[in-house]
Amino acid sequence: MVFARRISILFVTLLLAGLGGATLLRLAPGFSADERDLDSRLNAGSHEAFEAVRAGERNLGRFYLLYLSRLARGDLGTSRLFSRPVVELLRERLPLTMGTVLAGFAMAWTAGLALSAVSAMARNQALPFALGGFGSALLCVPSALMAVLFYRMDVPASAGVAAVIFPKVFFYSKRLFRASLAKPHVLTARAKGLGDVRVFIWHAVPPVAEELFSLAGVTLALGLSAAIPLEVILDLPGIGQLAWKAALGRDLSLLVSLTLLIGAFTLTANALADALAHATRGAGSNDDSR
Repeated sequence: MVFARRISILFVTLLLAGLGGATLLRLAPGFSADERDLDSRLNAGSHEAFEAVRAGERNLGRFYLLYLSRLARGDLGTSRLFSRPVVELLRERLPLTMGTVLAGFAMAWTAGLALSAVSAMARNQALPFALGGFGSALLCVPSALMAVLFYRMDVPASAGVAAVIFPKVFFYSKRLFRASLAKPHVLTARAKGLGDVRVFIWHAVPPVAEELFSLAGVTLALGLSAAIPLEVILDLPGIGQLAWKAALGRDLSLLVSLTLLIGAFTLTANALADALAHATRGAGSNDDSR
């Protein structure tokens, strides 16, 4: 029953996200404008066909219902901007974006967890201070500016995604690890002569695993949002660049499809993170009962 309710909530959230994206684009200035109307090489029949397509998109409710009916059959419509099926565009561009996001996610979490662990266990405060300053500097740099800097330095987009995610992982996990290391049983283990690494792995990490899984879902969605300006500025043919062009070209079918895709990715990432956190909490409860 709980699972069915969660699926229903995810489904309704996706429908509302798609409708919200379509509404914003429909109300945007210049929605009815089409640069093809200025092309003198096209005949009257072509202009009438373009006008018929735009007329079908002006009634937002009718457009969205027709879009959902096509979606149920696996048809996402045809891009007005590219004159190609939306499914083909997504199939071509999605692997690049997912590879960029997952690579950046892996780099950020590897560096973030390692450096936060070192910072939490450090006896001298010089290193934690330096790492905190580095993380704070990354927090202050917008994704678009970071993309420009990486473009000048010829750095891959995955590094830009990692730079956006890293501060969130570093600061949050450092606070969790410090609180965990300050617990009485951890201090007792240290007083008995157990090594720092052993104490950290067996006593500091397990109590905060649930929070770390929740953070993973949030940062995975953050990585996808960070990839959009990076792909635009670095001119990478991913779905981020596709979303930018769809917004500029007022391509309603393409933009609604991208909204649903990004929304589905975000909701799925958070749902998986919540499931892992719940499983971790259940395992911890069983261990405590024993």
